[in-house]
Amino acid sequence: MAYDTYRPDWVPEDGDSQFSCRVMTGVEGVKDGAGTTGTAKAPARQKLTLDDYERGILEGNRMILSRAITLIESNAPKHFDPAQELVQRVLPHTGGAIRVGITGVPGVGKSTFIEALGCTLCEAGHKVAVLAVDPSSSVSGGSILGDKTRMEYLTREPRAFIRPSPSSGTLGGVTRKSRETLLLCEAAGYDVILVETVGVGQSETTVRSMVDFFMVLVLTGAGDDLQGIKKGIIELADAIVVNKADGDNRRKALVTRADYEQILHYLRPATEGWTTGAYTCSAITKEGIEDVWNVVLRFKEKMGRSGYFRTRRSRQAMEWMDTMVKEYLHHRVAQDQAISAKRSEIQRLVESGETPPTMAAKMIIEVMERELFCR
Repeated sequence: MAYDTYRPDWVPEDGDSQFSCRVMTGVEGVKDGAGTTGTAKAPARQKLTLDDYERGILEGNRMILSRAITLIESNAPKHFDPAQELVQRVLPHTGGAIRVGITGVPGVGKSTFIEALGCTLCEAGHKVAVLAVDPSSSVSGGSILGDKTRMEYLTREPRAFIRPSPSSGTLGGVTRKSRETLLLCEAAGYDVILVETVGVGQSETTVRSMVDFFMVLVLTGAGDDLQGIKKGIIELADAIVVNKADGDNRRKALVTRADYEQILHYLRPATEGWTTGAYTCSAITKEGIEDVWNVVLRFKEKMGRSGYFRTRRSRQAMEWMDTMVKEYLHHRVAQDQAISAKRSEIQRLVESGETPPTMAAKMIIEVMERELFCR
């Protein structure tokens, strides 16, 4: 068969070299590159027991750690009990890491900053785990999970572990299982946990409930002094870091730092006994990165001496417990068929204007109490 027979229809007969597209013939008897013996089954993935998970995590096996996190993040009912038992098993080996939350508006350079900080810490002998949360689409539910691509050098660092996870629409961009994931990383021997959040505004405050030190990255030219004061996120920061302080932007960064230092005088410190400060750095040149980390170390030392460090973690554990209870009730209500059927009926009444939302809410609550609490 002649080669030209496979020329696409849109290529002119007298097309020259600018039309270089040709459709090559395939191999006879083979479909889509598969072998002649048929489609071979991929080797089954070895099923791990809880003992395998526990041993692998404590040995610092990153592959097993990744699979354990997948088990933790699963929403399948059959995975809930094994996942919680695994967390219980490794719990005695947790608590030794410093947990740092890093947030900021999109474009502030969070991923680049984390890579620069992570590489610096790895060079100093630390083991760094990065829990990077990517925003999920509210339409498709999908997420790019591109942080590993951005952190090109840190990804290749053997002392670093990067786990991107979808936010799945949770408030503040912190995934539902971020706390359990954090504990698994600590049990695997990572002594620095960096939690990068979506960075979408004031709802970002959720991350405060799971970290020791909360860092906010800001840009130059982000607004005037009053705009800075209005941002509730600043009130929760243990450090304000002006990123991209390099080149022609360095002078602007120093001015922005001075502005935030002035703003912080009007705000109550986020942590009792600690004075929040503003700092500058460049994730590109790495200037100021070590200084920022020294601030974290001073915080850890000072809060450790005062006992506030332990108090904060105890309070966070209680908040975690309350969150788990709320999540259980939410899913229990969502899965109950009787409640779901009644809810759909009541929704139609609200949509048609026959019942006000306040009365509809009361009706749904009555159904919940009758079906779940036998009242």
